[in-house]
Amino acid sequence: MKTSRTRILFITQWPFEDALVQTYTLPYVRIIQNITGCYPYVVTIDKNQNAISVKRMDGIISIRIPSGKRMLFIGWLLNILALRKIIRKKSIKTVHPWCTTAGAVGAILKMFDRNLKLNIDSFEPHAEAMVENKTWNKSGLKFKVLFFFEKLESRLANHLIFAAPGMEKYILEKYKTTVTNYSVKPACIDLDTFSVKSVKNKELLNKYNLEDKIVCVYAGKFGGIYLEDETFAFIKECAERWGDDNFRFLLLSNTSDEYLKEKCTNHKIEPYTVIKLFVKHAEVPLYMGLADFAISPVKPVPTKWYCTPIKDGEYWAMGLPVVIPPNISVDSDIIKENKAGAILHRFDGIAYTDAAEEIDAIIRDRNRLEVFNQIRPLAEKYRNFKIAEEVYRKIYSSTDKPIVT
Repeated sequence: MKTSRTRILFITQWPFEDALVQTYTLPYVRIIQNITGCYPYVVTIDKNQNAISVKRMDGIISIRIPSGKRMLFIGWLLNILALRKIIRKKSIKTVHPWCTTAGAVGAILKMFDRNLKLNIDSFEPHAEAMVENKTWNKSGLKFKVLFFFEKLESRLANHLIFAAPGMEKYILEKYKTTVTNYSVKPACIDLDTFSVKSVKNKELLNKYNLEDKIVCVYAGKFGGIYLEDETFAFIKECAERWGDDNFRFLLLSNTSDEYLKEKCTNHKIEPYTVIKLFVKHAEVPLYMGLADFAISPVKPVPTKWYCTPIKDGEYWAMGLPVVIPPNISVDSDIIKENKAGAILHRFDGIAYTDAAEEIDAIIRDRNRLEVFNQIRPLAEKYRNFKIAEEVYRKIYSSTDKPIVT
């Protein structure tokens, strides 16, 4: 007699091709699939979709839904009703959203069916973070709606997976909810992909004339939760410290040329100092490996203690010292305690100079492999996929009840 397999609906807020799905969602889906033997249904958002499409690919069922922006509330209501129909038709018993925005959809689906198990991954403050970085206003509708749903999610979920420790205290303070069924899982990294084999690729060093130069890398965006002028002010300090001919800033980003030109002009950075490239995520390790150190310019607002910067783990896996503001998840403390980079305690000339000196002390008179061997163990300890495996085994080998007490 053939036994039916469990079906789990994974919900994300990103397009299927986005790196956050490919590197921050699908690897975990595969782990859960291996643990449970489930059929994974993966929901992604595609702004080019006019209707929901369902397609089997690479062992998963991909469900692509329209962004809902065209009809706003009505559009999202139709999406949720369509997902509800899929849940009923396929007898799906568990919904597993990523982050609180997708978690809101999961919470609504659970309100339709209280027997539906709701496990929310990467549960961290989003509404308040958007206010702190001045993207939203606390009196605005977007903040109020998402904050309401974050509170609702914390009460309806069977299990919450935090990005960093201490989130249960935030939930108690902000949402007046005591949670008991929770785990902590940082952003884990593929340690085989991000490895020593991608360090200082000779062909790329020659192509970009980086041989014998000090290279700082940043893979990411500017604005929103990320620092802007502060980052370029630090880069200017680095150029002055090591010399315009000896220092390069490798920016792995799709930042516009106009934005970059404006910032370089304002901070008196020579145009050739910055090498901007936008590469496929599969190629990121090779380009990240060209660097000698990295910068993680996350704005040090209070809610960032509860986040989990993916790039920090990738930097560590590539053996790169990291310049980072204080109180960014547990990462800032890890870097400080292990002398694995520099903490930008302030954003002024003295702080930039001190940070550059700390980096210089780490990399000076040491070859790249020696530095790699110092930093790499941090990724192996704090960003190993084995952490995720332990968390998911705990969740999917137990019968969870709602977590409110």
